[in-house]
Amino acid sequence: MQSSKTSEELEVAFGQQLRDLRLRRNIDQRQLAEQAGVALNAVKNLENGRGATLTSLVKVLRTLGRADWLETLAPTVAVSPMRMLKAKQPRQRASKSKGSSHV
Repeated sequence: MQSSKTSEELEVAFGQQLRDLRLRRNIDQRQLAEQAGVALNAVKNLENGRGATLTSLVKVLRTLGRADWLETLAPTVAVSPMRMLKAKQPRQRASKSKGSSHV
């Protein structure tokens, strides 16, 4: 499924979610930066959709108690392509009956 939003729109929306989460925790930007061990500008940039380093994002999410957001980006269990090939695929259609007429 593809989003119709641009990268910039997605970044702004994500930043707004971070800001909302921070405000629900009743933490100001300076406190979050200190607790996360990142620069104040990193928090401001993340919340404004301008980005920051991946390290800063991880630290901020952990401080806000939402590191689980990162786990939704990729499956935690590695799936072997060979195992997938060997796995029996579920039937997609019923078999045609022999001798039955199709109208």
